[in-house]
Amino acid sequence: MTEAGVNIRTLFASAKDLRRQLESLQSTTQTYQENLQKAISTLEECRKLADKVSLFSPNETEEDIPSGDLQYLSIDYFLGDLIAKKIATDRKPLLQNAQEAYERYLGLLDTYSMLSKSDKKLYDRYLESRNGFTLLASSDMSIRRDTKIARFQQEKDLKQKLEYLSQNSSALENDDSALRALYHAELSLYTHQTFYALDLITQEFKMIASAPPTPPPDPSALERDYRSRTGIITDIYSTRLDAPISQLMRNGNAGPILSKEGKPLKPFLLLDNRQRLRDGVFRPDHSLPTMTIDEYLAEEKRRGGIIEGGGEQSGIQPVVNEDDFDAADNETMKARSWDDFKEDNPKGSGNTLNRG
Repeated sequence: MTEAGVNIRTLFASAKDLRRQLESLQSTTQTYQENLQKAISTLEECRKLADKVSLFSPNETEEDIPSGDLQYLSIDYFLGDLIAKKIATDRKPLLQNAQEAYERYLGLLDTYSMLSKSDKKLYDRYLESRNGFTLLASSDMSIRRDTKIARFQQEKDLKQKLEYLSQNSSALENDDSALRALYHAELSLYTHQTFYALDLITQEFKMIASAPPTPPPDPSALERDYRSRTGIITDIYSTRLDAPISQLMRNGNAGPILSKEGKPLKPFLLLDNRQRLRDGVFRPDHSLPTMTIDEYLAEEKRRGGIIEGGGEQSGIQPVVNEDDFDAADNETMKARSWDDFKEDNPKGSGNTLNRG
């Protein structure tokens, strides 16, 4: 094997190993993005080296490709898959690069007539409308559902076939036909996933086109950024109009308070004595209570803010003193008046709405 063949084999194996490591990392972490960029750079070197040594030629057929070189047909597929996973504020250039990589991959397979009939139809449909390509072309919901089920089952079968062919690694080293069958199964699965990825890229292009434009920066936000850089704004909220002395000292504002003409150069506090300043050093930053709870309740009662009575005591009827004849007569007259009222107004007499 030539030196170029050894180099591309090493680079390709390293890129696939980095891609495999990404599956165990969170996509939002810095380690994931660093490994992702390393894998992309390695695959780009593989592609440059393959073009330099003319690894694939349009004048050849699939039978002319050595069995060990069939795996390098998927370089652009891996490039498109990894580029689409990058995180950036402007996704459009990344999606365009991923789309171009996928298109190079499909074009290379089409050159060697390695696309199946169904994949060939999808590829021709993609070339007719790159920005409007979709796997579910029909608007009929039943047809769309059947298409999804069929593609899911197809992908499942491809994965099972690939797993079956890759079980016996020793046979692959000695059997050239088994090795070619394995690589053909891999390429079929990658092609299936490529059309799905192109469908997702088209949908994301539409979302980016329909998104509102980014508003210009707010002048107040720019001013706030300037104050943040200069240290005027801190994480601790404060209603003070002047900055604390420690912050003024930290920003290099130490120096005389008054100029020679007596003009103030910076905010300052007037204190009556040193003891007041010393007492305020360890004072809490919140207001301390000025009265006890009992004093507060007494003050509220004096202001009429506490209502007395009610509860169980309000249901106890007062006992009339039998020796107090006037009070007994008043209670008797009250009871008679109540009895007269009940005779004049029997129960239910006021309900006239539901009577026939």
